[in-house]
Amino acid sequence: MIKRLFDIAVAAVLLLVFSPVMAAVAVAIRVTMGAPVLFTQRRPGLGGRPFDVYKFRTMTDDCGPDGAPLPDGARLTRLGSLLRRASLDELPQLLNVLRGDMSLVGPRPLLMEYLPLYSAEQARRHEVRPGITGWAQVNGRNALTWPERFRLDVWYVDHRSFLLDLRILALTALRVLNRRGINQPGAATMTRFTGNAPGREGA
Repeated sequence: MIKRLFDIAVAAVLLLVFSPVMAAVAVAIRVTMGAPVLFTQRRPGLGGRPFDVYKFRTMTDDCGPDGAPLPDGARLTRLGSLLRRASLDELPQLLNVLRGDMSLVGPRPLLMEYLPLYSAEQARRHEVRPGITGWAQVNGRNALTWPERFRLDVWYVDHRSFLLDLRILALTALRVLNRRGINQPGAATMTRFTGNAPGREGA
């Protein structure tokens, strides 16, 4: 209950404080990329239940000759890259927090298609609400390998507390300033998760 009340209070204050920034970002996206301004995607939340996550749009919809979308790196715009480096693309997720889909702190919501690929241990990341930031984000963010990221997510599930959330929020502010771990080498953000190799339960 304390965590939820804290989430609502902080998300409301942050939306108020950052509303001029969000308005400016929305106008910049509309001018440079057109509509829509927001990117919405179905993601798994608490218990794996799907919800629509909100982000500022950072990529075009450009496709190759075969009609398939170009790789993320080719579709990421200069403005989008700037928004990601400053983590401004995540600001609309404060609305997800107010709605109860997300928390300020928790494992990041990934893709629905990953759900059947998790080991039983990895799937425990859905025992809590997903977060805008989390233990994995302040310990490497997208520069982590998938096994490292999942281990950190499950560690948070087992050790979560209000004081740990406050520590993660403080560390998040520092990570945003130094802009480390925005992407994996050779990828716009993270490489895709394709499952666990045989015999590597919990990898």
